[in-house]
Amino acid sequence: MSDSLPMPVTAPLSRAQRTQLMNLVRRAAKAEIMPRFRQLGAHEIDTKSDAQDLVTAADREAEAMITRGILSMFPNALIIGEEHVSSHPDVLDKIAEAELAFTIDPVDGTWNYARGLTTFGVMVGILRFGTPVFGLLYDPVMNDFIMADTQSAAEMVMPRRARQALSTSRGGAVETLTGHLSLSVFPKDRQPEIAATLPRFQRVSMLRCICHEYRLLAQGHVDFVLAARITPWDHSPGAVIVKQAGGHVAMLDGSDFNAARREGYLLCAANKATWEAVRDVYGFLQTAEPAES
Repeated sequence: MSDSLPMPVTAPLSRAQRTQLMNLVRRAAKAEIMPRFRQLGAHEIDTKSDAQDLVTAADREAEAMITRGILSMFPNALIIGEEHVSSHPDVLDKIAEAELAFTIDPVDGTWNYARGLTTFGVMVGILRFGTPVFGLLYDPVMNDFIMADTQSAAEMVMPRRARQALSTSRGGAVETLTGHLSLSVFPKDRQPEIAATLPRFQRVSMLRCICHEYRLLAQGHVDFVLAARITPWDHSPGAVIVKQAGGHVAMLDGSDFNAARREGYLLCAANKATWEAVRDVYGFLQTAEPAES
């Protein structure tokens, strides 16, 4: 497919290693995430950057378990875990030079999880010098995975290992498009301009869980995802999966996404034409200052 990532000589993981990683993520969810779901005490929920940015005991313990399992398989890998980075931000400086790095978001959609909503997931990605080459998006509630690497099409792996190939939507004209955009994470001074664009689309919503937003895009159920908070654990897995499902992924300025980046806007869409149509709507974000009202 024309929009897929450049093919390396070998796949990032062998079939056996993929199975090991799936089993590791499933075990972590079974041991640390699901037993705490709707059972969290107040002492098990903390805040990070603000009152809406939550972290729970499940996030910390699941990340620790997944990290141990990955390092037992790949002792020299760089681990970029969301919770570890929150206290060791210097780890991000190593991404660009790392030949093999794993990103981990142990509970994406923590706010949903902590409030008893079922829209949360586990995200694991693999990077080579910052370039995403493998992605895994796991739904612990339904016990299914969406995965892809640079040598394979995106697929859903359901319980009992039934597999389903995935494909993005056909996209279309702006007024027919549906997508996801989390307005609150965009710069405050740009939010009025962004909000004014929403009626141009058929529907734009926010799940508070980028894992499920990427899953829906890869399955063809929405047409685009526009993100403002560029963190490697949030976007590296989805970037590979969307591309390998036939989509187009690039920063809003047209440059390639690399997990070493800290700033900018990432746009993922069903295909290049749809990406360009959405990009044209949000081109004003490339200007330094908001437009005067």
